[in-house]
Amino acid sequence: MTTIMVVTMIALLLLGFPMMIPLITAAVIGFYMMFNGFGQMDTLIQQMMAGIRPASLIAVPMFILAADIMTRGQSAERLINMVMSFIGHVKGGLAVSTAASCTLFGAVSGSTQATVVAVGSPLRPRMLKAGYSDSFTLALIINASDIAFLIPPSIGMIIYGVISGTSIGELFIAGIGPGLLILLMFSTYCVLYAVIRDVPTEAKASWKERMSAVRLALWPLGFPVIIVGGIYGGIFSPTEAAAACVLYAILLEFVVFRSLKVNHIYAIAKSTGLITAVVFILVAVGNGFSWIISFAQIPQAILEAVGVNEAGPTGVLIAICISFFVACMFVDPIVVILVLTPIFAPAIAATGLDPVLVGILITLQVAIGSATPPFGCDIFTAIAIFKRPYWEIIRGTPPFIFMLILAAALLIMFPQIALFLRDVAFR
Repeated sequence: MTTIMVVTMIALLLLGFPMMIPLITAAVIGFYMMFNGFGQMDTLIQQMMAGIRPASLIAVPMFILAADIMTRGQSAERLINMVMSFIGHVKGGLAVSTAASCTLFGAVSGSTQATVVAVGSPLRPRMLKAGYSDSFTLALIINASDIAFLIPPSIGMIIYGVISGTSIGELFIAGIGPGLLILLMFSTYCVLYAVIRDVPTEAKASWKERMSAVRLALWPLGFPVIIVGGIYGGIFSPTEAAAACVLYAILLEFVVFRSLKVNHIYAIAKSTGLITAVVFILVAVGNGFSWIISFAQIPQAILEAVGVNEAGPTGVLIAICISFFVACMFVDPIVVILVLTPIFAPAIAATGLDPVLVGILITLQVAIGSATPPFGCDIFTAIAIFKRPYWEIIRGTPPFIFMLILAAALLIMFPQIALFLRDVAFR
């Protein structure tokens, strides 16, 4: 049965069907083979509906809506200008500013693809004009956008938290340390690249210009304060923080900045609705698929076949990292989280691993895979936005992928990189 389900999924993917079709087809085939017919098909439908029932998932469309409002408004531009005013003049400063802007916007949107659009669109022309190669620029943008998956809020963390029953608030706080570590690694590489290539620096901003940029960015900087401060201070749950972010974004862009007008609401709502529909369909179908494979005890069989059940905690973490990294090179990150998390759940429970640490590692691997050839989703977002060929997009990615893998290795060796802030906030 397992072979037939896998072959069906691969065949439909190669034929170009959207991911939801291979998933539901494989689930229906597995259901038919297990129950010898479709007589109890309502059970599968109930499992699919159960996948989108958790209240925590309400945060997903909320964060998507907030990110859409800010991307179309002035928030992203103001954050970028603030970062540029402080470090744009140092060697490699423009590249470092790009990475830092991705981190800041990640603390606003929670979406790698939104970050590619919001940060990449204004900064790529400036980097090319400054003397950076296009391959380096594109690779920096799509890989630095991965930090958005780790810095709260993170849509990937929300999905993992719902599937695994892990506290989303703890996951959000735990993602800050690894996100800042990756920003430091990327910034170091950017400085070295600029020094080796002798990339010219930009004019140094005066303190008056810096203070003006900070003043303009104060309102957008309220987003991470609402999310992290609200959750840490016990004021909001993650879902309530998402709703507060939407209200704050509306007030900011429609009332304070007046960058958007009432006639923009339809386009924003339509865009958010389409993205949310895709996400929720994937979650529902993925939950049905996960129920089928769990009911058939396929996870136990797979883990036993590869020897994970006999591995210690470190071995399980390495197996998780490899599996999620490879899977996200080919499949949508949300689907990978939905399908693979239940497979590894028995091994995680048996070895006593902290589910928050596991969630951060899974989120990191999903982020890496999203920017890794051949089919990382951020690659195709960059192709669509920047109108550049596939090989030019991926040519500069290897050094960044290496740094991300190194960050994962450091997390396995030193879990407190992720867990320290979590322990301070929740223990």
